[in-house]
Amino acid sequence: MKPLPNAPLRGYAASPELIAEPVVRAALLEDLGRGGDLTTDAIVDPQRRATARIVARRSGIVAGVPFAALAFRLLDDDVAIAARTAEGERVDAGGTVAEIEGRARAILTGERTALNILSRLSGIATATRKLVDLVAETHAKIADTRKTTPGLRALERYAVACGGGTNHRFGLDDAILIKDNHLALAGSVRAAIAATRALAGHTIKIEVEVDNLDQLREALEAPIDAVLLDNMAPSQLGEAVRIVDGRVVTEASGGVTEANVAEIARTGVDVISVGALTHSAPALDFSLEVSV
Repeated sequence: MKPLPNAPLRGYAASPELIAEPVVRAALLEDLGRGGDLTTDAIVDPQRRATARIVARRSGIVAGVPFAALAFRLLDDDVAIAARTAEGERVDAGGTVAEIEGRARAILTGERTALNILSRLSGIATATRKLVDLVAETHAKIADTRKTTPGLRALERYAVACGGGTNHRFGLDDAILIKDNHLALAGSVRAAIAATRALAGHTIKIEVEVDNLDQLREALEAPIDAVLLDNMAPSQLGEAVRIVDGRVVTEASGGVTEANVAEIARTGVDVISVGALTHSAPALDFSLEVSV
């Protein structure tokens, strides 16, 4: 059985271990504590070998197999994992996602950490794909937000990409997004843009959040790259898109659901950002089945 090759992180790193290892290691330590796996260590001989399958309990989009594999490898680098469903592909209920071979102790001890990671990320990918499919007839892209689980942002953003979504700014340091509280303290849209433009280098993009069309018109008078149309009804979004007329990127955000995302997309906005992708996506359930 060949080991799983390193999967690209779609813009994060060439190897999943560069970003995922500290997260996976911390999750293992949380589970093992100071005493290790008391049950497995008592029952299973250290040299006993086994094979296992990771099986989907319901249909969904797979994301996170490289990270699940890392949970086993950190315990025993002799464990081999072969993916049977590619990242970003759909698996049916009962389908095999990966096959594992190695020392049984590592397989049993890493089971819960591996499945937790795979379930969380595949749930996000599945939720993302639902919205992506709903707007497929438009040019709108589905994007994530910074509403991520602390410490898991890179992995959760990866899952959004596996689901066909687009990643928003990664953090506070790679783009400028002037939000309502910034505007309140700056005094006006124009003043906030001027202050950020004075600080930003030539590679930094500036986006402004606006609540109404008057704010939008004011924002468009300054050199910006995008506008975030916050909690606007579809009719207002359509008017905002007409006012922008292609001059900057338009992003709709706030209150997006499966029920209204297609209507929002049909207004002509370029991006629809959805916090629920990472803060509310239900996990996709998997099980690990050992054979001897």
